[in-house]
Amino acid sequence: MTVNKNMRILVVDDFKTMVKIIENLLRQMGFTTIEEASNGQAALAKIKAQKYDLILSDWNMEPMSGMELLKAVRADPANKNIPVILVTAESKPENIAAARQAGVNDYIIKPFNAATLKEKLIATLGSF
Repeated sequence: MTVNKNMRILVVDDFKTMVKIIENLLRQMGFTTIEEASNGQAALAKIKAQKYDLILSDWNMEPMSGMELLKAVRADPANKNIPVILVTAESKPENIAAARQAGVNDYIIKPFNAATLKEKLIATLGSF
């Protein structure tokens, strides 16, 4: 199955530079429909308003973290199947285990490059 490059992707991060980096990498891979939110609360409002095909979210944000966002998405029957990839500087095994238990599809440890992002997207979505 080939991934639709027009799929709706939501990038969530409170650090604007990181949002731009991820957006640029996604665009280089051919994705065209990318939106952004500055924290978990803003992302949740967008998710409730429209359908997304993938969420790439930072883990550490205020007032709502990426982990809290993940749990909220998984608890919502309308959105529980949206693939979620968490981006984090934390590589502690207990954090990764907690994210897996909460239903994360994958995670990316910062810093990362285009190859790592593509590898995680393929693991989550399939080839493109």
